Amino acid sequence: MSDIFSEVDEEVRRERLKQLWDKYSLLIIAVAVLIVAGIGGWRGYEYWVAQKAAAAGAAFENAVTMSEQGKHAEAQAAFAKVVTEAPAGYAVLARFRAASELAQVKAEDAVKAYDVLAADSTLGGTWQDLAALRAGLLLVDSASFDDMRKRLEPLTEPTRVFRHTARELLALSAWRARDTAAARRYVELISADAETPPGARTRIEALSALLAADGKS
Repeated sequence: MSDIFSEVDEEVRRERLKQLWDKYSLLIIAVAVLIVAGIGGWRGYEYWVAQKAAAAGAAFENAVTMSEQGKHAEAQAAFAKVVTEAPAGYAVLARFRAASELAQVKAEDAVKAYDVLAADSTLGGTWQDLAALRAGLLLVDSASFDDMRKRLEPLTEPTRVFRHTARELLALSAWRARDTAAARRYVELISADAETPPGARTRIEALSALLAADGKS
């Protein structure tokens, strides 16, 4: 008797499933197609991104090779092309390298390029600080101490990544401007910072000796 009831229950289940299938079959098929299409589309997108990144990497390396060969104009043009065609990561690197190539030809134009980068908030603080520092490196021998201070003073704060180099550049600029008090202040900041790299510490000790000699003369 239990077998008969089991057969009846099974028949009822089949009938219900058939009714559900008849009612929702088109929807079920559409959802399945969408899932398959979505997976295929995502795989295609991943492949496209990978191909684009590979092409950008090759173009960037080609521009670097031109730079190493001293073909600065060609390298600059190649980096500029990467900026317009490559994904964000390579585009940012290319902008910095393009500015670096300009520095080999005309420092003033390179400073302007770095200033644009330093003002671009979409890059993030670290990249902006790096751009400001690169401009400062190009200007340290020619710009006034006031100009250098406007550019680099924010970078000397204890939490900034490039504070050591910024302080060193400002100490040197102050010494060149014969602002002994300012130069000594930056020397003290560098000396007191436990994270100051050994190379910077050595250079600042030499500058400190020059300041001491100036004080005796």
